[in-house]
Amino acid sequence: MTDKPYFEQHVFICMNQREDGRPCCGAQGAQAAQKHAKRRLKELDLNGHGKIRINQAGCLDRCEEGPVLVIYPQGTWYTYVDTSDIDDIIDTHLIGGKIVERLKI
Repeated sequence: MTDKPYFEQHVFICMNQREDGRPCCGAQGAQAAQKHAKRRLKELDLNGHGKIRINQAGCLDRCEEGPVLVIYPQGTWYTYVDTSDIDDIIDTHLIGGKIVERLKI
């Protein structure tokens, strides 16, 4: 056994879809953001064992601040508007190790 985690960082993107009219991440571009993040990490060869994992998540209970994602093991929460925000999170946080203050919630 090794003490090294299976994934160095794990990104959960809320994909929650509500039918009752309340805010939800699924209605704010979450699917496109998740697909973009997965594609970008694959292009950068940063996905897979020992690297970074992008996951779809059910409700993360912060949809009113959304769309949202959370990065573990740090436990850093972000909101985003478009794929350029996702790129900033990838470049600055996942690769650079620095918080993207303008997107942090």
